[in-house]
Amino acid sequence: MKKTVFLFALIISVTAVFAQKGKVSSAQSYKDAGKLDQAVETIELTIDPSNDKSDKTLDWPKTWEVRGEIYQAVYQSKDANYKKLAENPLAEALRSYKKALELDDKGRNENSIKIKLTLLVSDFTDQAVQAFNDNNYDLALQSFKQILEVQEMPLMKDDTNAEVVDTVIIFNAGLAAYNAEKYDEAIKYYEEAAKHDYNGARTFELISSSYILQQDTANAVDALQRGFEKYPDNSSIMVALINIYLNSNKVDEAMKYLELAIKNDPENASFHFARGSLYDKTGDTEKAIEAYKDAIEIKEDFADAYYNLGAIYYNNGVKQIEVANAVPTNQPDKYEEEKNKADEVFKQAIPPMEKAAMYAGAAEAANENTKQTELSALETLKTLYYRLKMMDKFDEVNATLEELKQ
Repeated sequence: MKKTVFLFALIISVTAVFAQKGKVSSAQSYKDAGKLDQAVETIELTIDPSNDKSDKTLDWPKTWEVRGEIYQAVYQSKDANYKKLAENPLAEALRSYKKALELDDKGRNENSIKIKLTLLVSDFTDQAVQAFNDNNYDLALQSFKQILEVQEMPLMKDDTNAEVVDTVIIFNAGLAAYNAEKYDEAIKYYEEAAKHDYNGARTFELISSSYILQQDTANAVDALQRGFEKYPDNSSIMVALINIYLNSNKVDEAMKYLELAIKNDPENASFHFARGSLYDKTGDTEKAIEAYKDAIEIKEDFADAYYNLGAIYYNNGVKQIEVANAVPTNQPDKYEEEKNKADEVFKQAIPPMEKAAMYAGAAEAANENTKQTELSALETLKTLYYRLKMMDKFDEVNATLEELKQ
């Protein structure tokens, strides 16, 4: 009689196990039929610790594998109502597959889960790109990180790809972090991409930019110098270095890289203009004039180069006026002589200032900089015409200024 009772109890126990595991099969069937709301509701019951029957399925690898499939289907659904079933269905799918692998100590489900993880990477990629395009950089970053997490799973590695590194995803993770203003993470991913020579000098520029945004000039310079050592012919690296040194008032360092930049690209008018600005800054006006003229020779409509050239002549005229004003009042002839010298210098400023106003005003890609150059040139011309008693020109430029200021 006792044997009969024991056998009866065993039958009831086995039946209960199969009933609960049947819930997993039901959830899968709902998923296959496209009834994702019922699939989610059913599969969640099988992992709910408060459900006293879930102990039969909570630690069953198949439960979690099916759960992963269901949440992937939620992400892939075009139905807006199903999309609301989970805030981040792909993250839930990944968590489920990882749990399935953890519980599968005999590796019976590894092959099927590997296939699903491969498809999951595709979904994460789709989500990352969409999020990035929607300016949801936090979600894009999370998605790229999850792709890398999947790719690093031992299950996903074999003899053919053990050493393969997905530099595209690593770099894009850096871009997403950068745009999300998570600069430490951006630097981490960019450094990893740079280690594998991905995207050349541009990656070092982005590392530097991340440091700049953290106000860490020393590491920004270090990143650019490492990039320059690796890509010595890259002009954008040199320009970035020059700009940092200029902003830090390290004129000698800036000039060193500027000379290299000109050597590599002698027809780049902007480099000659920058050299003129540096000489101007150090007070070497003769070399500054030469550099601005070199820039203009290469780029005939270079408004800023004309303006800076005119400004040198104008400032020289101002200095000569100071010489004239220093003449004793009992030497009127000497005063007139020195004042006339100033006027001759001021006359030199007129042609480049006129060109600056003309080319800045005619710029196809007008912006705040070109507008400001035009206004500054016209204001300077107004002063020059008045001083030199060129009243027709004065009236003309004054009218132009009034129109621009309306």
